Amino acid sequence: MNIRKIARTIPAQAISEGAGVTVHRTIGTQALRNLDPFLMLDHFGSDNPNEYIAGFPDHPHRGFITFTYMLDGHMLHKDSMGNTGDLRAGGAQWMKAASGVIHSEMPQQSQGLMRGFQLWINLPAKEKMSAPEYQEFTPEAVAEVSFDGGKARVLCGDFQGQRGVISDPNTEAFYLDISLAAQKQFIYQTPPQHNCFVYVFEGSATVESQTLPRHSLAVLAAGDSLQINAGSEVTRFIVVGGKPIGEPIVQYGPFVMNTRAEIEQAFMDYQAGRLVRSKAAMTGR
Repeated sequence: MNIRKIARTIPAQAISEGAGVTVHRTIGTQALRNLDPFLMLDHFGSDNPNEYIAGFPDHPHRGFITFTYMLDGHMLHKDSMGNTGDLRAGGAQWMKAASGVIHSEMPQQSQGLMRGFQLWINLPAKEKMSAPEYQEFTPEAVAEVSFDGGKARVLCGDFQGQRGVISDPNTEAFYLDISLAAQKQFIYQTPPQHNCFVYVFEGSATVESQTLPRHSLAVLAAGDSLQINAGSEVTRFIVVGGKPIGEPIVQYGPFVMNTRAEIEQAFMDYQAGRLVRSKAAMTGR
């Protein structure tokens, strides 16, 4: 067994997005532009509605997937294809923007607290101009697995015989939300070709004797397994991995393509009202 060690630690950076909502970004900053196939990771959360209620009004995407996971509160979704949804705490939304989507994400109050993650996953060149797809899953649809000292919510990939609700055939991604009791350990077998990271959002964790503080992301080195130990309190983190696509990444704002010319075309399409080319049927449960 080749246990993955921490290759780099990336502290979260406060970024203003949407209508002035502060998110804490790790992947997608100057410190870590991308971690193929992952383009961006935002952790959003506040118990002050004034900091998030303005939300994320209509904005475009092309060339990648947005994956949103709510921890607390809920988020209303509307898009230019006619899909609507209300993503509740514990639920997940997978939106393949591909050739083009314009959507809004508007946080809603739930006793003041709103918290979650948005991960951007790249698409290979052959998929970037394909038809969009949209899936939304309720909290009840997400598999939960208890193990000695902890609990896993399986969003993508497999864990102890349970399969995640979302599958990405391009990257074979896994995405687990792990809760660990104090001093307990989480062990997971990972495909050796995957790029992997861990983000701690409650408590603190140790990976191969290196401490990973709260609100920081650890890029993991190559290996075929990982071992994460909780500190002196209950610890919660997401652990994510995916197979690299290995193609050029040219990103400008909400568009991620393979060449500068494709980015310029995306802007021209958006300005001319041609960004949205086809409607995606909503699936999920």
